[in-house]
Amino acid sequence: MLKFLRYATRLVVADTPPDLDLSAHPNDAFFKTIFSDPQHAIAFFKNHLPSDIAKRIDWPSLAVIPTSFVQSGLRQIHSDLLFSVTIEGHLTLLYLLFEHQSTVDPAMPLRLFGYIGEILSQHHKAHSLPLPPVLPFVFHQGPDAWNISTAFEDLFALPPDSSAQLLPFLPKFQYALLDLSRYQPASQEQDAQLKIILQLMKLAREQQILEFFKWLASTFSRQISDALLRKVLIYALHSDSDLDVGQIFSSLSSNPELGKRTMSVAEKLIAKGEAKGEARGISKGLWIGKILTVQEFLGRKTSDPLSLENLSLAELEKHYSLLHQEYEMRFKKV
Repeated sequence: MLKFLRYATRLVVADTPPDLDLSAHPNDAFFKTIFSDPQHAIAFFKNHLPSDIAKRIDWPSLAVIPTSFVQSGLRQIHSDLLFSVTIEGHLTLLYLLFEHQSTVDPAMPLRLFGYIGEILSQHHKAHSLPLPPVLPFVFHQGPDAWNISTAFEDLFALPPDSSAQLLPFLPKFQYALLDLSRYQPASQEQDAQLKIILQLMKLAREQQILEFFKWLASTFSRQISDALLRKVLIYALHSDSDLDVGQIFSSLSSNPELGKRTMSVAEKLIAKGEAKGEARGISKGLWIGKILTVQEFLGRKTSDPLSLENLSLAELEKHYSLLHQEYEMRFKKV
């Protein structure tokens, strides 16, 4: 079965910031696309920061600071975002580090110490003193449970009889943590949109993306916005190279309304990509992608892609038009 991803690669460009490469780093791109949205960032921090801190933050003041402290070559294992908020009128920075490498990093507090030092150094150069507090938060998507200390001081080996005297000389901080390996978004997350996002990220790491769509079909329909559905589809297709749109539609079969909305979003993605296509070969690929997508959704046997590639653009357009008429009659004319 031809993978829709082959024809959809160019379709993600308009939905993703230009410095993010979904094909190379889907986790990094999805994380930054989702949590750069203040709505999702606020829901995340509200639900996962300690409640005595979350209730003191002026959430409408949250803003994304466009910077990163993770080198581009390391995006395959971790990403980061920096936010500013106010607490009782005072500037506070929230530093969110997204960790998606396969093993737990025992030196995480040391790495955070370096990033926090850079954040404060940049702030000092730009604004002088006083410095704002930086609250570090680690969001872990890896398969292993995060079973290490979150306190920086626990990295040190101190003489037992002298630890009390030495501790005041050591930097002291800890980081907040969300460990997806131990968290069940479907039952524990309160925000509906964030529940969908975290459930997808959890099951993507477990290589169970089709199980995510089955869960989505049984749980949500109107609660997921078209904008989020679009990002979910793009991330899913890039996270699993063996996944195609036909399998997704099959997983959504118990929810016809969500299936129709998914089809509509897929068509819009293709149309958007087509509008940006400059070469004839790209245009043909987009029409072939549209034909195969509709065939998948209609439950028909998909055409041989090589035979489609031999057709002219006019023939491909006509072929798609006939399929689209069948789709309209079956799903949209009630």
